[in-house]
Amino acid sequence: MARTASSQVLRTGQVAPDFRLKGVDNKVYSLNDFKSSKCLLVIFICNHCPYVRARISDIVDLQSKFNVSDLQLVGINSNDTSYQDEGFENMKIFAQNYGLNFPYLIDDSQVTAKQYGAMCTPDPFLFDSERRLVFHGRINDAVEPDMSPNIPVMENNIRKILNKENLENDFDPSIGCSIKWKILP
Repeated sequence: MARTASSQVLRTGQVAPDFRLKGVDNKVYSLNDFKSSKCLLVIFICNHCPYVRARISDIVDLQSKFNVSDLQLVGINSNDTSYQDEGFENMKIFAQNYGLNFPYLIDDSQVTAKQYGAMCTPDPFLFDSERRLVFHGRINDAVEPDMSPNIPVMENNIRKILNKENLENDFDPSIGCSIKWKILP
């Protein structure tokens, strides 16, 4: 585990990069598949990271608190598929074990992670109805796996966006395991 903080590559106001990625349900998804939602939350996650495992129930609960017409959450796994406990088949097991209620997609080329500037898992990006970045940052204030959250940072920001209120902060670095990049020859 390499503890890493997210960094801002994709800037506030920039449009979400499109993708065509396969989900654990064997469907292929693009941004157009989520156009009916007022907010889109793209979170780079993986199967093995203790930070993801500690927050995954918070992420599932977050999607449960909103109708998909208000919020659609999408999980993307960009880790090297040969890394221990990663890969598509392990993603299916992870999705089932944790009761994921949102699409979980594989970015085996790692192109999508690079376009978004994702650095760690979890690394959440919140977009408005025009798919412009409004917030890049943590799910809540629990920054270590053994911490319990007190402030639902992402939920608060989603509610502000839905109520057409301004956010106090557009970047609050997420902390997690580094994305496991493929080693190129």
